[in-house]
Amino acid sequence: MIRSGATSQRITLFLYFIILILVGGLLLKIPAAWGGSMPVRWVDTFFTAVSAVCVTGLITIDTAQWTRLGHVIILLLIQFGGLGIITFTTLSLTRPGRKWSLVSSRLIRQYSLDAVEYRESRILRMVISWTFLIESAGAILIFFALPESQGGSRWFNALFHSISAFCNAGFSLYPDSLEGQADNPAFLAVIMLLIISGGLGFVVFRDVYRRATRRSRRLGIHSRIVLVSTGLLILVPSFLFWLFERGSSFSGMTPGIRLLNSLFQSVTTRTAGFDAVAQGELSTFSLMLTIPLMFIGGAPGSIAGGVKVTTFALIVLALVKGLDSRSDVRIGGRRIPAVTIARAHMYVAKGLFLVVLAVVLLTATESVSMRDIIFEVFSAIGTVGLSTGITAGLTTAGKIVIMCTMFAGRVGLISMAVPLYRAVLDRHVDYPEGEVMIG
Repeated sequence: MIRSGATSQRITLFLYFIILILVGGLLLKIPAAWGGSMPVRWVDTFFTAVSAVCVTGLITIDTAQWTRLGHVIILLLIQFGGLGIITFTTLSLTRPGRKWSLVSSRLIRQYSLDAVEYRESRILRMVISWTFLIESAGAILIFFALPESQGGSRWFNALFHSISAFCNAGFSLYPDSLEGQADNPAFLAVIMLLIISGGLGFVVFRDVYRRATRRSRRLGIHSRIVLVSTGLLILVPSFLFWLFERGSSFSGMTPGIRLLNSLFQSVTTRTAGFDAVAQGELSTFSLMLTIPLMFIGGAPGSIAGGVKVTTFALIVLALVKGLDSRSDVRIGGRRIPAVTIARAHMYVAKGLFLVVLAVVLLTATESVSMRDIIFEVFSAIGTVGLSTGITAGLTTAGKIVIMCTMFAGRVGLISMAVPLYRAVLDRHVDYPEGEVMIG
């Protein structure tokens, strides 16, 4: 029964996203939503819907070509998709008169506020209130950072980019993403703060708030790992981007703007997908550095994608510190159990399997370089949205492969991370132990 309960949650999660994608694709096909000179194809409307719902940002047609109605539809898809993982299961399980099972509680806490908040209804209210508060504050700051020449569209542009940034979606109303704002420090700074906020997770928000208000004496081990890992994954790559791009793609910038864009490139690679510098112009080293950052992503319980910073941190700790006699890892006065370490390795292995599968399929459908294909697939599986420029030129089959990869990266990986919590029985008789050589 435990297993069937977890399976039903996964089915509910899949159905929610599939229905949202179908509705979004149909709405985007409405003539009033499209402003291009040629009719939009079905594969492009559904590609846009999948990318918006999965908060990826990869596009086959310029977002600026959609009308205001189309932009509103895309914005709603981003919002519902971004909060879907965290809030939808809570909404479906907190209906009046419905009892909570052990599996339901574990599932919600794993993607919301584990070890921080017990009452699921409060989790839901907190997630929604924090989201709208941050997005509203971001919209106001972006409004004043945008040029006044944008006129009546200035408020909508500010709201659109605020929601897109916080949800780590990477959709922009500008044809060149944010490349036209590369020398606008106020704008880029706000976008970076929104991206980081959306990628930290509500566990960390709540934990930091409780620590700041002295309701708890120290941050939880989860929050500490997330904050330290996020800081390192921003600062170290930022220095490397600055070092390798200062004489090439950043060469025409002032020292301050060059440093800002190095920092922005480091932040946006982990699931945000905004483009302040054309990715195709980056050096091979920077592109190869971007790939693992896209795969790692943000924190669990956040809107960000990827295999998550905690997964990466646990694997690195297991490699560097090693395992104790019980195959556990000890850090910060806490013991990370062996089963968690094993799940982290399995999670990454499943993600890499999906990457290899998508790369093989794209090599059969596309006539582009292997470097561009690998970059595109990692961007899709990490729900990032960065591209070297091949997305629009993909064949119909290639677009379908990328759509499936985005869906797998957003919904598939999350459902893979949900343990089934099989009942463990004390066995007096079991299978004989098998020996397998490794390495």
